[in-house]
Amino acid sequence: MSTTTQTATTLKGGEWLIKESNAFETFTPEDFNEEQIMVRDMCLQFLDTEVLPVIVRIDKLEPGLMPSLMEKAGEQGLLGASTPEDLGGLGKDFITSTLVNEGLGGGFSFSVAIAAHTGIGTLPILYFGTDAQKQKYIPKLSSGEWKGSYGLTEPNAGSDALSAKTTAILSEDGKNYILNGQKCWITNGGFADIYTVFAKIDGDKFTAFILERGMDGFTQGPEEHKMGIKGSSTVQLYFQDCKVPVENLLGEIGKGHIIAFNILNIGRLKLCAAALGGAKMAFHSVVKYANTREQFKTAIANFGAIKHKLAECATRMWVSESALYRTSKWIDDKETEMIASGKTFAEAHLGSAEEFAIECAMLKVDGSEVLDLIVDEGVQIHGGNGFSDEYMISRAYRDSRINRIYEGTNEINRLLTVDMMLKRAMKGKLDLMGPAMAVSKELMSIPDFGNEDETAFAAEKKAVIQMKKAILMVAGSAVQKLMMGLSDQQEILMNIADMSIATFHAESALLRVIKMSDKQGADAVSVQTDMMHVYLNDAVDAVNKAGKEAINAFADGDEQRMMLLGLKRFTKMAPFNSKDARRRIADACIKANKYPW
Repeated sequence: MSTTTQTATTLKGGEWLIKESNAFETFTPEDFNEEQIMVRDMCLQFLDTEVLPVIVRIDKLEPGLMPSLMEKAGEQGLLGASTPEDLGGLGKDFITSTLVNEGLGGGFSFSVAIAAHTGIGTLPILYFGTDAQKQKYIPKLSSGEWKGSYGLTEPNAGSDALSAKTTAILSEDGKNYILNGQKCWITNGGFADIYTVFAKIDGDKFTAFILERGMDGFTQGPEEHKMGIKGSSTVQLYFQDCKVPVENLLGEIGKGHIIAFNILNIGRLKLCAAALGGAKMAFHSVVKYANTREQFKTAIANFGAIKHKLAECATRMWVSESALYRTSKWIDDKETEMIASGKTFAEAHLGSAEEFAIECAMLKVDGSEVLDLIVDEGVQIHGGNGFSDEYMISRAYRDSRINRIYEGTNEINRLLTVDMMLKRAMKGKLDLMGPAMAVSKELMSIPDFGNEDETAFAAEKKAVIQMKKAILMVAGSAVQKLMMGLSDQQEILMNIADMSIATFHAESALLRVIKMSDKQGADAVSVQTDMMHVYLNDAVDAVNKAGKEAINAFADGDEQRMMLLGLKRFTKMAPFNSKDARRRIADACIKANKYPW
């Protein structure tokens, strides 16, 4: 993280942990171009004019309403932002398509329907379909004429998707696959025209198929009654000797897991974007309420306890946004690089998302938990009114909860974060062992008390570097001590994941502030600097706590004492007055009467 311009370097997925990032090469939301800002604003306007005025009708599942809204979104190009122009889309870059997810993220159940349609409803065919399949389905999915859905989950196969029981057998005449089984929790299932469904051929070859509404033997159950996202169509699908033409087989036989898991990588990042959009919309209403609600003859926004909540919410959104678009640019750059090297459109888009699957998993966890924080604190700030359906925050609270469950539960994504890092290290794709050994040697050495770097943000950069050392120390020691048994120690893996998530987001926030300060001057970004400091201060504590829990779980004796001393060394921070910083952050939001960045 040098403050001087360096030769551009492209990090591989996970390399942020062992290499420094250059702030001036880091993409931030301040780098959006005019077209990207226009697309985001168009999405926000669509919500204001088309969706929010009928949100109660949406929640009541008024027949035909959701499909008609999706068709309107299609007319504006919002369903095909990343689809190639020759297939009826706009052919926009990855950052722009991510902004569409954020811009529409405040639409409650509508946001869920759109995200499912443009993601898991469309991308399997776009990336894995034959030319004939793409020509048949993608233009109509991009326009909204046809709506997409996705059938993976089964009653007894949730996180363990490959244990699915739905079967597919080739008919005697070789013209159809005969599907039998059921799928549950199918978003858009009640009105979709096209479904990507997974089944096992001959009982063991996990494979994807394209099904169309009305196929023989294909039926659906009634709408589920859910705690939240009530306006999102959610049904079970039933297959009783369902005939699927052989030309509707998607991808290769027995390779369905490649489709399922690769599509989820993209979905996780896009879910973070949608959650961020939902969080911002909820926060706007919360700030407005705090400014107008009076108690003890003053607006409740003037109370320190409320300011603390507002500042924490604003900080977490700003940091999540920093990490989201930093990663989006990495994926965008990787797509460009792969296409330039001769890869196909599908290979480039899938390969770039797979490269940064670790970061996508972290973003999903953080984004969904940030949204939960905002809506929970939003209800609290509303007091009793927050429990009333008259206030939109109650809907936001109910709708938020699902985000920590679908696209892989947050527990699964935490485990995947560390699992993917360790697997890449074992395959030689990510050099974790060298840096981990260097940290071990450092623990045995006398700390360097030489002259401290006094350049701008030197202390903050050192804090991030030290947090990375803490991760390498804990993860490296856990691997050495537990070896293959580490996979059974999920608590330790989740501790390491929490350390990684906090560190990645802290670094993203710091890089953004360094870049902004250089361009605008320190005074112009003083509140953003406050947010970075508040988050970094808390992140260091979070790394210490998670690291301590992990060390105490697998180490003892001298090894334990040495590691705890090392952890203490790696998580030292100068005293910081977070109360005053939070008040400045909150005051900026209160003055703007919204999230102002």
